[in-house]
Amino acid sequence: MERQLMKMENTTNLDDYKKNKKKPYGYELIMDLHGCDISKFTRKDIRIFFIKLCDLIKMQKRDLHFWDDVDTPVDEQQTSPHTKGTSAVQFILTSSIVIHTLDIKKDVYINIFSCKYFDEKVALEFCEKWFSSSNCISHYLERI
Repeated sequence: MERQLMKMENTTNLDDYKKNKKKPYGYELIMDLHGCDISKFTRKDIRIFFIKLCDLIKMQKRDLHFWDDVDTPVDEQQTSPHTKGTSAVQFILTSSIVIHTLDIKKDVYINIFSCKYFDEKVALEFCEKWFSSSNCISHYLERI
């Protein structure tokens, strides 16, 4: 499995931040997972994914909202094949986890943002394994 983990830095603000030894406001992990197992793109599996991920990174789940074509009249469904999939927002006590699946591309896009620290490597490894990703590009940010 190919993986790239990038840390993005704005040096001007980051230098001031490091100099003053300020604690980050929050943490964000952005993942582009490619070559995934599309059988995991269901509401049921995504619900289980959120439960397990939140337990693993010690986040308290709140509301879960889906956006997809389930129970949507045919004339209101997604018409562009490249956008067909399931999207969901799992609110957590300290912010949110957002997921977008794309069936035709076999891709999953996930953002985890929290004011509470979480281990980005643990989250990344879990997400890659859950969706059987063959290639992942990720970015980890400390929000200041």
